[in-house]
Amino acid sequence: MAATPVPHPPAPEAPVLLLIGSGDRRYREYIVAAVSRHFRLWLLDAHEPSWQLPYVEGSSLLDTKDVDALRAEAERIMRRLPVAGVFTYDESLVHAAALLAEALGLPGSAPDAVLACRDKATTRARLTAAGVPQPACTPVSTAAEARAAADATGYPVVVKARGLAGSLGVVRADHGDAVEAAFAAAGSADWPGVPRYEADVLVEEYLTGPEISVDAVVVDGVCTPLVVARKQVGMDPYFEETGHTVDAADPLLRDAGLLEQLQHVHKALGFEHGATHTEFKLTPKGPRLVEINARLGGDFIPLIGMLATGTDPAVAAASVAAGLTPDTAPKTRKTAAIRFLYPEHDCEAVEVTVRSDLFGPTVHSAVATAGPGTRLALPPKAYMNRYGYVIAVGEEHAQVTADADAAPTLIELRSRPLAD
Repeated sequence: MAATPVPHPPAPEAPVLLLIGSGDRRYREYIVAAVSRHFRLWLLDAHEPSWQLPYVEGSSLLDTKDVDALRAEAERIMRRLPVAGVFTYDESLVHAAALLAEALGLPGSAPDAVLACRDKATTRARLTAAGVPQPACTPVSTAAEARAAADATGYPVVVKARGLAGSLGVVRADHGDAVEAAFAAAGSADWPGVPRYEADVLVEEYLTGPEISVDAVVVDGVCTPLVVARKQVGMDPYFEETGHTVDAADPLLRDAGLLEQLQHVHKALGFEHGATHTEFKLTPKGPRLVEINARLGGDFIPLIGMLATGTDPAVAAASVAAGLTPDTAPKTRKTAAIRFLYPEHDCEAVEVTVRSDLFGPTVHSAVATAGPGTRLALPPKAYMNRYGYVIAVGEEHAQVTADADAAPTLIELRSRPLAD
């Protein structure tokens, strides 16, 4: 089981950050707990706080998508407290956070640059204009347009939702007859607060090779990578994220080609200050961008990055938001891995049991995230419907990955078929 973080109040003179949004406790508390040890937090949220209260100096309840309301409340807080910056890790709030920081004269990247990260079509267009190698990409609004774009690009293609992240609404189509279903899956995928576009689906050239992500901080246009995570995906032809592995000694952290691409991507998008989560395919022609997000990575990547390196990406991102120079030097050199568990078919959970008696030597935590009655549907009906995860960390890379890969035996799911 995962241990509940213990609040450690920061020093009374610690800088104040406006934290916009907080999210699901199961997946976000570790970030709030880590940042609250170094910064005094004032939470601006659309939901009444509960678990957040031990970590924050105060909170305000308001519409976090309403920038005018955010600004009015922030100005009220700033009359009482020395606010140093605006911080969020929520994809749906990154643009509002950027607008707020700009309005208040606080550190941050230009809102236009943040929007260029959120909108994958704009990302592709700007990088192509800047000469950064890109896969072919066509925004489409109908299935017929998708078929024509796929025929012109050549198969296989990737059909994806234009404004989503986390591999939601991403489907591979191997031939023309598969494009219509892929378009429907991409077009119907949704996430609260994510914008829609007139041409809301992209048809892209399929990139071959392993997929990685890079969590980095950017200060005055200089991008410093903190964590390289090697990604596992499953449920072909979908790209559901099933695991990540971080090695503090990963040679990609020193790979000239990857680092050059990372810098070029940020420069072309005008992203000069903040934290980013950038995904690449390591193709035979070199690293090629999959997408970039103007925030910390999800899926506990900052946590396993901290466990592997001893340096916390969440704290580094908060430091940049406060206008401070972050600590990016690794303190340890370990491997950390996470594996997420999905059912074999659509089902309803009856019981989820953590088998601590079967833990390998490097298992850090094993957590059941579904309880009795939880509906677990797979793509294209639903995404990220996991019933648990296992984290392993240690000195021996092979042992860590072996213990993480044993996740299906460490968390047992008993289920029944969905009635519908």
